[in-house]
Amino acid sequence: MIIEAACVGRENELSELTGRVADAAGPGFVLITAPHGAGKSTLLRRLSEILRGRRVRVAAAPELGDPAELFGDDPAALLIDDADHADDAALRRLGRLAAARPQAHVTVILAAERSTPAIADLLPDTLRLPGLDRSAVAEIAAARGRSVHPSLLDELTRHTMGRPREIVELLDELPDRLWSRADAALPAPAREVERVQTALAACRPETRRLIEAIAILNDPDSLGTAVELSAVGDVLSAVDEAVGTGLVEPAAAVGPAASALAVPTPVTRAAVLEVLGPKRTGLLHRRASELVADPARRLHHRVAAAPVPDAELADEVAALAADRGGAGEWAEAAKLYREAGRLTDEPLRHAERVTLSVDALLADGDCLTAGSMVPTVESLRETPLRNATLAYLAILRGRSAEARIRLDRAWGIVSVEREPAIAALIAQRYVLHCLVRCQGERLVGWADRAIDMAGTASPAGVEAAAIRGLGLAWSGRTADAVASYDALGRDVRFGAQTQRVAIGHGWLQLGLDEVDSARTSLETAVSMANLGGSKRITLWALGWLARLRFVTGDWDGALLTVAQSRELATTSGITLATPLADWTAAQVHCLRGDREAADAAVAHSARLAGDYEIMQIPLLLAQAQIAEAAADYNKVTRVLSPLRLLAEDTPALTEPGWWPWVDVLANALVLDGRLEAADSLLRPHEELADLRGHRSAGARLRYARGRYLGAIGDIASARRKFEEALELLDGLPLRHDQARVNFAYGQTLRRAGKRRAADAVMGNARDIYRSLGATAYVDRCDRELKAGGLHAVRGDRSSAELTPQEESVTALVASGMSNREVAAELYISPKTVQYHLTRIYAKLGVRSRSELAALRR
Repeated sequence: MIIEAACVGRENELSELTGRVADAAGPGFVLITAPHGAGKSTLLRRLSEILRGRRVRVAAAPELGDPAELFGDDPAALLIDDADHADDAALRRLGRLAAARPQAHVTVILAAERSTPAIADLLPDTLRLPGLDRSAVAEIAAARGRSVHPSLLDELTRHTMGRPREIVELLDELPDRLWSRADAALPAPAREVERVQTALAACRPETRRLIEAIAILNDPDSLGTAVELSAVGDVLSAVDEAVGTGLVEPAAAVGPAASALAVPTPVTRAAVLEVLGPKRTGLLHRRASELVADPARRLHHRVAAAPVPDAELADEVAALAADRGGAGEWAEAAKLYREAGRLTDEPLRHAERVTLSVDALLADGDCLTAGSMVPTVESLRETPLRNATLAYLAILRGRSAEARIRLDRAWGIVSVEREPAIAALIAQRYVLHCLVRCQGERLVGWADRAIDMAGTASPAGVEAAAIRGLGLAWSGRTADAVASYDALGRDVRFGAQTQRVAIGHGWLQLGLDEVDSARTSLETAVSMANLGGSKRITLWALGWLARLRFVTGDWDGALLTVAQSRELATTSGITLATPLADWTAAQVHCLRGDREAADAAVAHSARLAGDYEIMQIPLLLAQAQIAEAAADYNKVTRVLSPLRLLAEDTPALTEPGWWPWVDVLANALVLDGRLEAADSLLRPHEELADLRGHRSAGARLRYARGRYLGAIGDIASARRKFEEALELLDGLPLRHDQARVNFAYGQTLRRAGKRRAADAVMGNARDIYRSLGATAYVDRCDRELKAGGLHAVRGDRSSAELTPQEESVTALVASGMSNREVAAELYISPKTVQYHLTRIYAKLGVRSRSELAALRR
């Protein structure tokens, strides 16, 4: 016996309905509509449980009973299930009762598959119940003890259209071993098969044939072909009877063509095909392949009709797969290569097509499904393609050493003369490897090889060209990089391949401070996720879009983008881009004072343990941000110092604008008292930023130089550097950088005794941080302003005798900071902190830090 599913995935609907009941100012009607099995009854039961403390009446149609009794005693809510089967007269009496009692604070909630004239007369607000999403389906599966492969979880959601009843039935009926497979074909639940069998048995023969033909064709626009396939004579009568069974619907309900018919759900179609049986299904597919006009659909029917290997058909399918891959439609290509492999008897060709299927899955970004097929690929004999595919998976999983070994082996055994396409593919994988190692010149070299061997129109050539511009930029050839993307934009204007160009171009534009253009390119790349785009490309687009939203001050938008990225990373199994997203999350959370969430973001990336630079750099920057927010500048220097060594072989770390680490490290070195180290770090990067004319990088380096100059007492030069930094940022929407420069500028002025000027600059920093919701830094700005004395506020008797600076020291020490941490926070020396503490103890009559903290509780 099937146990009903819990009410999951309906939090928004329950919240809206309970709110309607609570806020009712008089009688009101709400209609919940959803197909059979979508969970309407479960929703009403859960709602009645939530409203248990109020007066709730529950009724089920058609036995609605006397509306006057249901409406008696002023219930807060009246829940009516199956309202479309209720007696029309009873519903109309209910409406008249509501109209006669305008003071009754009652909400009538009706659940129905569809509205009826009697329901419409009640003028209800309509709440359409959508299918459950993937996360809700996963929750149901877990509750029923099923461990479902992520790819099959997506298929279960699609196959059932998120209808809880069918989800539960399939989870309970199918064996455990099926749910661990990535490519399992889901049938219909036994109940649906029985319903369909009964309905078909009751039809006239030609009506049954029409329904079967519609299910075979699975195309709402093919009614004429379905009529021809089913050999129906009296078409109108057959159509009327077919629609009456509920097994097909007018396409107005399922598609755009008004004269077409379609099976309403994938589950119903699966049931029709199961009732048909394999033999008749194959015969109909073979006949359909002779009738349909579209070559791809014709090939689809021939494949569905082929129960045994067929070399000629396999070659045709593989050719179509290559064509789809060339257009960037990798998910479709993967399915076609898999079918081609199934139809191929010859061992070497079979192995090649299975490997190409896995490779296409990786190009699409489906690492989980591809990973499940790795044992099959590894069991095949070694070939350059096999090694390149396994290297591809290693890259997407962040395993640099493994990827390099497999790529070197693939390149070592490939014959460029005999296998130019495979050689180009390997070269393109080297391009990806160099990209995530942030190595510009090597990237360009491998990209040129791939393009020379495969041409710019091939998949390998297009992807290599789409990445090559980044390598040019990291090699200092910015003008060439811009020109390369301009040319690609003209050449690759349609299809899924444009996503690859858009992400590369957007990444470059963001690195060059072209923020508005970058936003357009990155949002375009993200929007193509559901238009044949690659999950891998979408993850990079989301990661850099989150960065863009962070630096421009849209922090809520940045966190939403990070959430999208994390969800996609989970469903795809790609870990490579996760640290980029986590870096943004860590920054927002720690700047807003949520240290726990920031630490969780860093821990999430650290667990991935990838050894690619593209993973390590953002992880270190995230850790440094948390340490900086805590004023632990010694830790900032420890965290970021490895980047100085890494930069020797990583051009993207030295080219200005790509990774903002130099100013963060230099700032920490200054505040940690290591002035010579800060000076030597800054000099080469300042020269390069000025040579490139990069505005935001120049501004960040100038604020760090201003810190240094202020620390050595050259306040005039420091002010000039800070003003230059602000001038460079003027006109750029980089609000976080503007806040950082103003904050450092204000601290430097205050230390130099320029209290009034410091107050104005620090006030600017505070305003920006406050608009961003950066509460941690708003508090720091407030302490700076208070320490300056111009905005000092008198406290209680325990602080009445303290100077503003002493008050700031007291607050920080009482919060648990060490002298060194207080010194870094207030931009003074530890010795000065101890001096202030001695005076504070004397003024307040305390003898220790613990007594001071107790006094301030």
